[in-house]
Amino acid sequence: MLYFAYGSNLNHFQMKRRCKDSVYLKKINLKDFRLTFRSKYRAADIEHKKNSIVQGGLFEISKSDEKKLDLYEDYPILYKKIFFYYYGKKVMTYSMVRKSSFKFPTERYLNVVKRGYKDCNLDKKYLNKALIIQG
Repeated sequence: MLYFAYGSNLNHFQMKRRCKDSVYLKKINLKDFRLTFRSKYRAADIEHKKNSIVQGGLFEISKSDEKKLDLYEDYPILYKKIFFYYYGKKVMTYSMVRKSSFKFPTERYLNVVKRGYKDCNLDKKYLNKALIIQG
């Protein structure tokens, strides 16, 4: 199955540790969404926003990887699954159930995400935009 990562799971080392079968395919853009950080965990989330883009990594994952991600993402309590199509292929990602207000991520978490941006060769401007307090 295809999985779209946009937060700490962009980090290849972390993703491999969580999902041993995962294979990074390439970077892609999710249109009409924006990246943000929220909840008591100060974790990454995506939300609908017209004319906005979330850059992320496309991974191939196994059924057992999906089960591990479900546990890690505290599905279905903290995150729910959303699906979109990329060139006719169904892609799964997670989005927070409760859309609380913006909370700046911890330095430790942010460093993991930044490393992931490097691993996937993503444009840091999308991350920086998400870190500006959002109105």
